[in-house]
Amino acid sequence: MTQQKCYKVGMGGVSLQVKARPGARRDALAGTRGGELVVEVRARAEKGLANEAVRQVLADALGVPRAGVSLKIGAGSTHKVFLVPGEALPALARLYDSEKE
Repeated sequence: MTQQKCYKVGMGGVSLQVKARPGARRDALAGTRGGELVVEVRARAEKGLANEAVRQVLADALGVPRAGVSLKIGAGSTHKVFLVPGEALPALARLYDSEKE
């Protein structure tokens, strides 16, 4: 069975499908599942706090500025789509390749 990629390259950057897990014990990437990058954050899912925490985790993990990570779909859902700059593509590819091993 082949693993579905959690990202798609487009004209405006890279669309990244994310499964957010608010209220976790740590802020970290937790792998990929079902075509989504799982991001755990300590912040609660209230008043946009978890969304901002997910943005920060993605920015740190992908080596891009937080301002370059924008939420496109799913502000009130655990299933989200973020847009990240094309410079994040090598980091995403490494993450995807390490998940396949």
